[in-house]
Amino acid sequence: MKSRRTIRGGWLAAVLCCALLSAPVFAQVSSYGDKQSGENVGDELPTVLQKVGVSQHLNQQLPLDAAFVDETGKPVKLGDYFGKHPALLSLVYYTCPMLCSEELDGVASSLEMVRLTPGKDFDVIVISIDPSDTPAQAAKSKALYVKRYGRPETAAGWHFLTGQRPAIDAVTNAVGFGYVRVPGPDGKLTQFAHASSIELVTPEGKLAQYYLGVEYSPKDILLGLIDASGNKIGSPVANILTYCYHYDPETNRHSLIVARVVQLGGMITVAGLGGFMFVMFRRDIKLAREYELTKKETDKG
Repeated sequence: MKSRRTIRGGWLAAVLCCALLSAPVFAQVSSYGDKQSGENVGDELPTVLQKVGVSQHLNQQLPLDAAFVDETGKPVKLGDYFGKHPALLSLVYYTCPMLCSEELDGVASSLEMVRLTPGKDFDVIVISIDPSDTPAQAAKSKALYVKRYGRPETAAGWHFLTGQRPAIDAVTNAVGFGYVRVPGPDGKLTQFAHASSIELVTPEGKLAQYYLGVEYSPKDILLGLIDASGNKIGSPVANILTYCYHYDPETNRHSLIVARVVQLGGMITVAGLGGFMFVMFRRDIKLAREYELTKKETDKG
């Protein structure tokens, strides 16, 4: 009886584990169940995101003559930041309500653990893709992320730029950074759909490495900057993109994509646990039969 209780207890524990794990998954999915989005069909990306992406143009020369304005309001050219050191390039916009701040947080967090100094060993160049962004907004963003980085003495190595459409297009085309302007919650074209990526650039201004997403390995960035400083060009990385695009709190269009990812994860989790339960159930039946046979033979003996 003790063996049978052990078997039954193990099976019930598996059932309880499945119930506890699957319950929050279904609760999460059901909370998004009646969200609607006219732009998303099945498991396909919304139409707007089909025009967005990052093509990795390794060894491509950046337009060093592209004219911008730095966070102090001073006119500069992109080439002013090259010639001596490699650079880390980030394309964002300063009024972005979602992903851009996550990307810059990821940059600051990673660089905290990189044994190199901005301004001395490399430069950080952040360029806004929104021509309506101002130097004042750029200065505010710079102050925020230099403070978050925790080394105020490196401020001269951080450059937050704004510019007009020709210069922005020249850089984004060279990088392979695809984006589109989309309506904000007020219906006005004030936001952008884009993917998240950063690039390492050689002292000559050539694209050496891409990192996609919003979290970056300090080790990879360190090795990438060392290679880029020697004008070495890296290899393409897996093109797994994190998107930022129009979020409307009334229709919750952005959350719909998140919900579908959660639904897929939930189905995989439940299927895996179901398979585990089936295997364990068959195993318990087999053990119970063996126990009964052993008991009968013992009783006969």
